[in-house]
Amino acid sequence: MTGKKVSESRVIMGQGMNPENANPAGNVHGGDIMKLIDTAGGVAATRHARAHVVTASIDRMDFHHPVYVGDFLILKASVNFVGKTSMEVGVRVEAENPITGVKRHTGSAYLTFVALDANKKPMQLPPLILETEEERLRNAEAAERRQMRLAEKKKEKKKHEK
Repeated sequence: MTGKKVSESRVIMGQGMNPENANPAGNVHGGDIMKLIDTAGGVAATRHARAHVVTASIDRMDFHHPVYVGDFLILKASVNFVGKTSMEVGVRVEAENPITGVKRHTGSAYLTFVALDANKKPMQLPPLILETEEERLRNAEAAERRQMRLAEKKKEKKKHEK
C-alpha cells in the first residue's frame, strides 16, 4: 500500500460565528466548536483514508480563550499518526476578529478516527509519510498519546469485567 504525505490530507476550514451559535452573552457554545473540530478532523481523516471514517475518540479539549459572535473561526487539521485501521488527527482552532484581524488560539484537540470499508468494517490505512521535523515530532507525540489511550482502554475494560 502506497503511503500518503501529511500535506495530502491537511485541511483548513473557516466558519463565521453567528447568534445561533452562542449563548445570550454572545459567547459561542463549546459544543458548536467541538462539532466543527470533529468535521475538520473527519475531512482530514477521510482524505488520508479515501474512505468513510468514524470518530472513535476525542482527547481532552481545553478552551484557552472565548469565541464571540462575529468571530471567524479557523480550524487547521492534519493527520499526526496512522496505525493499522485508526489514525490520530490534530485540530488547532483559532478565532479571528474580522474587523481588527487579531487572531487568538482558542483550543486544540486530538481525535482518533477509524476508516471503514464498504461493509462498514475497519480497513487498513495507507502509512503516513513524514517529511519535516515538525511532522516527525507530532508523530512521536501522537504515538505516546496512543499508548496512553490504549492503556486507559485496557484499564477500563478490566474495571467493567468485575
